[in-house]
Amino acid sequence: MTRSEMLFSEAVRFIPGGVNSPVRAFGSVGETPRFIASAKGAHMTDVDGNTYLDFVGSWGPMILGHNHPAVLEAVLEACQEGLSFGAATEREVEMAELICSLVPSIEMVRMVNSGTEAVMSAIRAARGFTGRNKIVKFAGCYHGHSDSMLVKAGSGVMTAGIPDSAGVPEGCTQDTLTAVYNDLDSVEELFSSFGSEIAAVIVEPVAANMGVVLPEKNFLSGLRKICDKYGSLLIFDEVITGFRLSLSGAQGYFGIKPDLTTFGKIIGGGMPVGAYGGRKDVMEMIAPSGPVYQAGTLSGNPVAMAAGLAQLRLLRDTPEFYEELNQKADGFFEAMKKAVQEAGKLWQVNHIGSLGCLYFTETPVSNYAQAKTSDTKAFADYFSWMLNHGIYLAPSQFEAMFLSAAMTEEELGETLEIFENYLNQSGK
Repeated sequence: MTRSEMLFSEAVRFIPGGVNSPVRAFGSVGETPRFIASAKGAHMTDVDGNTYLDFVGSWGPMILGHNHPAVLEAVLEACQEGLSFGAATEREVEMAELICSLVPSIEMVRMVNSGTEAVMSAIRAARGFTGRNKIVKFAGCYHGHSDSMLVKAGSGVMTAGIPDSAGVPEGCTQDTLTAVYNDLDSVEELFSSFGSEIAAVIVEPVAANMGVVLPEKNFLSGLRKICDKYGSLLIFDEVITGFRLSLSGAQGYFGIKPDLTTFGKIIGGGMPVGAYGGRKDVMEMIAPSGPVYQAGTLSGNPVAMAAGLAQLRLLRDTPEFYEELNQKADGFFEAMKKAVQEAGKLWQVNHIGSLGCLYFTETPVSNYAQAKTSDTKAFADYFSWMLNHGIYLAPSQFEAMFLSAAMTEEELGETLEIFENYLNQSGK
């Protein structure tokens, strides 16, 4: 028995399912979770000494790679000053100013502790500002595990086969309306019935929790127009795309200005942190400025702020960063797509920037229903092959692959060779 297997057998005795988040579970792919001991650059090493090229990157924030020297130095320096104060610090101000300077739609920002908390708070702010209760979300888009958002959610909920969640009262979701991603008609239909009651539309500008689904032309701009027409707010959930697709996130990449935006771990260099921000008139509704209450004892943690400032400043001060990373990623995913075609497979490879996904379906994927046509058994075989050959992927068909700047062309080439070998043996 490996040490990972031993640890997992112990973990299931004390931790539900043996993991502290369902997305870490390997049950759906017939494997045991690998317990990670360390990570550096593009690689992670497990407790058994196996090293993997990491395409998860702590679920996105490790865009520079693991343990980047500049981030590590900033964290160590901050630790010397204290781990937590529960009081205001200079770094919080620096982080707020930096985010506002990088993302044009954000005039004010509030730090929180996770993406889930950011979304929950942004929705409360939208309701408080508009005086309306209903929220429109999209099937397959995951916005954290707050009660009102666990309606046809993506990510780990899809893998577990749980369309909603036990423990969520019906009253918590009665004001959550669900539309079809990339289908403006489905949004218009909801607004024609409930327009005066809808506080906001929340959307992943690139849906990255049902695999990777790109917005079709005019979809995001169409949402902007609908919200403007009915006086509703547009919320971009950029927990994954923020500072990943570009320095100003997906909204900068696509040129669409939301009213509110949520961010996750990338603004903390991978440490537990989140934020939400947007128009000043909306954000001034937040306590203590206004009547919408939201608090967090450890929000703006000084160590997390130090890590995030180091990472975001490095991204800001390296003008060629995104162009180089996105070109590298485009080359990789296009080569993957070519290999699939040459192997006679009809599977789908969706990608944008440094995000990508291989779907085991012949159906082009542009929404939740199409993503669900994927063959999860075939994915499990692929996952095990790649893992056993040193490639660490998310253990679910419905998650993204994240490339980091630490990955070399040589490593990506070796990954493609492993993938091509998988294709060759899978047809036998």
